[in-house]
Amino acid sequence: MEGMKKERRILVTFDIDGTLIRSTGPNSNQLHRQAFSYAFNQVFGIDGGTIDVIQHHGSTDPAILVNTVVHYGISSEVAVEKLPALKSKMVEYAKATTGDIGKGLEVLPGVESLLQALSSKNNVFIGLVTGNLEEIAWMKMEGLGIKRDFTVPNIGGFGSDHTDRGQLVRIAAERAEKLFPGGFDLRVHVGDTPNDIKAAEFGGAVAVGVCTGFFTKEELEQASSGNAIILQDLSDCGKFLNLLGI
Repeated sequence: MEGMKKERRILVTFDIDGTLIRSTGPNSNQLHRQAFSYAFNQVFGIDGGTIDVIQHHGSTDPAILVNTVVHYGISSEVAVEKLPALKSKMVEYAKATTGDIGKGLEVLPGVESLLQALSSKNNVFIGLVTGNLEEIAWMKMEGLGIKRDFTVPNIGGFGSDHTDRGQLVRIAAERAEKLFPGGFDLRVHVGDTPNDIKAAEFGGAVAVGVCTGFFTKEELEQASSGNAIILQDLSDCGKFLNLLGI
């Protein structure tokens, strides 16, 4: 009865920016960046506000919203109080300009092949764990033509859920378990920042780091408790599948 052997159930979640896709050219991540600026202006009247005034790589959209408006002189208490309005305005802008979602973005090498290979496995469930707000996250995936390879119904943990990335890894697992009961034999989270590594380990997943963002192999390794797997990129599909034991 070897053929009846139960397949290991695997949940793989991916960060987006710097992991699956990258910003390019003069219109780098245009829609997302402009959505922030629109929210700053609509809620606080901050004209010409930009997230570039703070260090935001590896952060979540809510944390970026709060930290940026604090930089512009808003108290942290008021910033947090107005966070729902800020998030709502970001989504409002993104939905109104959805045709621009792919501007200044491109899918990183190997990502499409890897997602297709993973999605062909009945025992692998694919989701997102990202600091992006949920609506904007899936709009990016759709606009760049890779949403089709994620498990349906879509699963993940998003900046709209929590400011802490570690909590997002847990939230994604809980949602996946509710939608696809039966438990997971392996959970993996893939990201390009030290915060992704820490979040994966905090959330009970195997951390896989990729050096396709702003951080080096050494910086990603230093963020780990010692068990993270660091890859140069996601271009070697076979290597990634071997890592999962597939």
